[in-house]
Amino acid sequence: MTDQSGVTAILLAGVRPGVDPLAQAAGVPLKTLIPVAGEAMINRPARALLAHRAIERLVVLTQDAGMFARDAGTAWLAHDPRVTFIGSGSGIASSLLALIDRPDMRFPLLVTTADHVLLDEAMLDQFVAEARGADIAVAMVERRALLASYPGSRRTWLKFRDGAWSGANLFWFGSAKARPAIALWQEVEQDRKKGWKILAAFGPLALLGALLRISSLRGGIARMGRRLGLTARLVAMARAEACIDADKPDDIVLIERILRER
Repeated sequence: MTDQSGVTAILLAGVRPGVDPLAQAAGVPLKTLIPVAGEAMINRPARALLAHRAIERLVVLTQDAGMFARDAGTAWLAHDPRVTFIGSGSGIASSLLALIDRPDMRFPLLVTTADHVLLDEAMLDQFVAEARGADIAVAMVERRALLASYPGSRRTWLKFRDGAWSGANLFWFGSAKARPAIALWQEVEQDRKKGWKILAAFGPLALLGALLRISSLRGGIARMGRRLGLTARLVAMARAEACIDADKPDDIVLIERILRER
């Protein structure tokens, strides 16, 4: 299907290898079950996706669907007819590749994470509107936008001529042409926090452009897309909260404060 159809939302709720210190500290078996503002963190992004007019279906990608069904706070997900649980593998990219190869999977796909607790209608409105028409789109927040509202927030930044950028955990796959980009993501997945290695995977010009700050992120993503034979687009998110996920204890404190103020 084309991206004029209803969107399939993919919510990443799997477990990475090893012990998650946040989950361990909270006494829960899975990070996405950690209570944030009184309920499991997965509930808020799941409800935001299901409530949005563009979303037709929600797929929760996880290794253990039964864990959510057994938990009283998340059992509603297992009973909602619009929600499907699909098993994930050890890596995000490999799991997405297996997912898009399924005969029942329809494009476009909007991918986000279960720790994107602050995800809301306004963020989804902007992202869907600006991503439509692209084979692949990625949401980012520019550092000045974040620090203007949350000067104490710490993120991982990629520096370019048009600013320093942090990921907003929102991805768009508009067609099957996105497959080579996901395959490339798989190659560099283990280095997701090492920005220069990710850039190097796209070629020496992209890497040098970033190091010398002579390349804009928006233009670089478009060029990388052309190299892969697809249309790739940056969505510069207006809301600073788009890049605040529940990754560290300090993040949860900040998120709970923001939710109280809302």
